[in-house]
Amino acid sequence: MKIEKVESNKEIENFIEEEHQKYEAKNGIVCNYTPFCFIVKENDELMGAIAGATFFSEVYIDELVVRENQRGKDIGTKLINAVEEYYKDSGFNNMNTCTNEFQAPKFYEKCGFELEFVRKNKDNPKLNKYYYVKYFR
Repeated sequence: MKIEKVESNKEIENFIEEEHQKYEAKNGIVCNYTPFCFIVKENDELMGAIAGATFFSEVYIDELVVRENQRGKDIGTKLINAVEEYYKDSGFNNMNTCTNEFQAPKFYEKCGFELEFVRKNKDNPKLNKYYYVKYFR
């Protein structure tokens, strides 16, 4: 047996996906992984975007970005609200996300997310990771 680091490729991605699906099916679970993206534009200029995926019973927000000169205008809040509105009656249990201390913990709390836990970075507190959840019910 040999272990080596390699670049990911379609063959490896397909192998991982197929094995995950087999294991999930064996346990009566459907992954239903579906990526999503919502954007805000003004005069054809991109002002903000939110992206993530749905899988199992969750909506995961992976990225939320607002153009620097547009911050403080509730664009991020509107994007969060758009995701919540779109998925709230779709059978998902919750939305969740993760952010670093230097990024947006207070923003997610303002949007109604509950802090589940913080993973401390012992070398750089700005890189403490905040894990949030917001339940649909």
